[in-house]
Amino acid sequence: MSAAKSAATTPQATSRDYVLWYRNYDSPAIRALVELALKKTPEYGDFRIIRSEELSQGRVLRELTDGQSRLVDIANVATSAEREEFLTAIPFPVDGGLLGFRVCVVLPESLPKFEGIKNLDDLRASQIWIGQGSHWPDTPVLEANGIPVVTHSRYEILFGMLRNKRFDCFARGVSEVLYDLEMEQDPNLVIEPNLLIAYPMPSYLFVGPHDQETAHRLQLGIERAIYDGSFSDFLRAYYARAVRDLNLDTRTVIALENPFLSEESRYVGRSTLENLRRRLDLLSR
Repeated sequence: MSAAKSAATTPQATSRDYVLWYRNYDSPAIRALVELALKKTPEYGDFRIIRSEELSQGRVLRELTDGQSRLVDIANVATSAEREEFLTAIPFPVDGGLLGFRVCVVLPESLPKFEGIKNLDDLRASQIWIGQGSHWPDTPVLEANGIPVVTHSRYEILFGMLRNKRFDCFARGVSEVLYDLEMEQDPNLVIEPNLLIAYPMPSYLFVGPHDQETAHRLQLGIERAIYDGSFSDFLRAYYARAVRDLNLDTRTVIALENPFLSEESRYVGRSTLENLRRRLDLLSR
């Protein structure tokens, strides 16, 4: 049932604080989307978005699942069938599906390793190791496709591991990589220019399994933003630069399978991959 159909059951409006996972709060795009959805639903009352403590992704998911803690109320992470079973997903890809399109952050001296890679077999044969978070659903996806992975539970530590050559490529979503590098301010980290690793990986907002009021509010707000065009404005404002600056339309696409999605999210992710060219055209206008 859509949030619009359940709006009649909206509780009496009150003011509420929403604790957003710190990595999402620090991301201008994700915080703007949450704010957009909340502003589109004034009947739920006034709101304030608060930055959470600096929790790992695994800890955030445990806190949301538990439901007894207010350390975090909302988190944006990549989806999986397991996450959708234990949490409440707002099933709209927050970045238009771009999270499943990955580029490599590398050290300049590693660039020759990526030359000549044209397909998945080439990538497997290259012996390139990819760094990812130990709790991220990307990790089993890469492993299921025969790609070796090095992991750590903290996102920030992975950049240090890359600098120390613990792996060759820190695979980052095209919707997040430019912001990452702006925060790192390290000229020795560069984006590999030719490859685009692509797999179905929708990124959703999640709330706890019992927090249906927040789930309804976010879903209704995003539905209204899609209907009135402000969601498209949001995508262009925050992600068109990535499409342009990363030259996505000229990269070699290495397509991977993702066997860990629910049927609904598998459809969403597959549609995103199939419509890659149209989506890039839209965001590059």
